Amino acid sequence: MRELEIYIHIPFCVKKCAYCDFLSAPAGREQRERYVRALIKEIHGGVPVRAFALPESMEYAEREEYIVTSVFFGGGTPSILPASEIDGIMEAVREMFCFSEDCEITMECNPGTLSGEGTSSEKARLEAYRACGINRLSFGLQSANNAELAVLGRIHTWETFLESYEAARAAGFENINIDLMSALPGQTVESWENTLRQILMLAPEHISAYSLIIEEGTPFYQKYHEDDLRRADGEQPLYLPSEEDERRMYVLTEQLLGEAGYGHYEISNYARPGYECRHNIGYWRGTEYMGFGLGASSLIRLRKKQADESGERPRISVRCQNPTEHSIYEPLLLDSSHTAYEILSAEDEMSEFMFLGLRMLSGISEKAFSDRFRMPVDQVYGDVIDRMISLGLLRRQRGRIFLTPRGLDLSNQVMAEFLL
Repeated sequence: MRELEIYIHIPFCVKKCAYCDFLSAPAGREQRERYVRALIKEIHGGVPVRAFALPESMEYAEREEYIVTSVFFGGGTPSILPASEIDGIMEAVREMFCFSEDCEITMECNPGTLSGEGTSSEKARLEAYRACGINRLSFGLQSANNAELAVLGRIHTWETFLESYEAARAAGFENINIDLMSALPGQTVESWENTLRQILMLAPEHISAYSLIIEEGTPFYQKYHEDDLRRADGEQPLYLPSEEDERRMYVLTEQLLGEAGYGHYEISNYARPGYECRHNIGYWRGTEYMGFGLGASSLIRLRKKQADESGERPRISVRCQNPTEHSIYEPLLLDSSHTAYEILSAEDEMSEFMFLGLRMLSGISEKAFSDRFRMPVDQVYGDVIDRMISLGLLRRQRGRIFLTPRGLDLSNQVMAEFLL
């Protein structure tokens, strides 16, 4: 059976954060309930691409071909939904797909959303989530500094987070991620170090540490875009940390987390041994995935009906995206006239194999490349690889190609070199 990951999008939040450009917004109970009903209906439809007007030369994938190795509830704020609705969604997924015995099932949670709505305590609500099958939580903390949280527009405080985290442990969760964000307006290297040390005292299994990106269309873009340009030009920014301080924060993160036993396995992710996020690793390594919900994406490999010159029927990758507007998604679901899809070329797939795989500190396997594309990696990228090695940005060792420490600093520029 082929491995499959499932992503379920919950596009609701209590309040839109000032830096956020995700597909999410506040909504009332009635709209949330209506959305969950539509989401379950979509899941019961099985493989999303069945609704597409694909060329007759391709065979549709059948859900019986897959075994689900991870499920990820993302948002928005999935923990805004009561456990009864999460349970209904999980029941629909289990009805339609076969699960591996050790399937990783993650739900993103925001502190401040886990009490109320019929439960007597955060612990009771979290126990109810566990009963639904959730076995991994991802807390969106961002900072242990209340002033920085206020700048971001978060609804919680450090103290609120601690209550939620302790409740999760009391409810029996043994696999918890904490999201952190550096290079915030007004943040110093010292305050970032304090956040890291506070988190290390809690000993979560996984830590994601991202640098703030000023996204167009957000309040932060209006307020800090010019400051971000100033920093990019090597000038001293007015509100954001300097380029030097941002770099110091990254180095400090790697140092402190490494000393505490966390492996740096991806550009922005650290984990205790055995607790790397399997769902995200699947994305970086090209595992097929199906996305359900508003704006969710899928990547499925369909087999050609006719054999090629070698006598084999190659698989072709198809990427699709659900509608991004409630008014289209809820009544029509996956009507093909409202769902965007593209058939990936061989060049597209090679490019993604390289620039996604290089996000992992273990890099890409040369054998995996040749097995998948039936040619050695040097036949396509030999000149680029040699040039990146000569610049000290890539290393090649024991059949793998990976970023050097300097390459990590310039990862965006390195990965751009692999676009065909």
